[in-house]
Amino acid sequence: MIRDDINQAQIAAMKAGDKETRNAVSLIQAAIKNRDIEARTGKAPDDDDALVVEVLQKMVKQRRESIAMFESGGRQELADAEKAEVAVIERFLPQTLSEDETRAAIETIKAELGATAMKDMGRVMAELKARHASVLDMSKASGLVKAALAG
Repeated sequence: MIRDDINQAQIAAMKAGDKETRNAVSLIQAAIKNRDIEARTGKAPDDDDALVVEVLQKMVKQRRESIAMFESGGRQELADAEKAEVAVIERFLPQTLSEDETRAAIETIKAELGATAMKDMGRVMAELKARHASVLDMSKASGLVKAALAG
């Protein structure tokens, strides 16, 4: 499980004296703990890895936004620190589908649902997320679904 890999990375970073990795992993663990607390009040995903991947993807997205802001503001040292955190977080994310694999998944779902027009986009996106959320960049997938339904 990804959660176990994160805990092992924390121990390894502490033993190695790697402060940057240790700090980034601590942030990951805190975010997961917060999501666990939120999950107690609502519906938690059936798969623990799905919950962890969701948290990690959100963390990467937030850091990429911060990197863009820091770089546009001329704060390269802060952008570099965020990039280092992204590198640590991405170690725990499963390999994402390539664009061709994403297109193939969209075509399969489109055929199964009989989706032919833009009005079917919500159904296709929902099914895509249900099947592939942990290995898919949903923001990129959205554009590919639009293209598949428009074309």
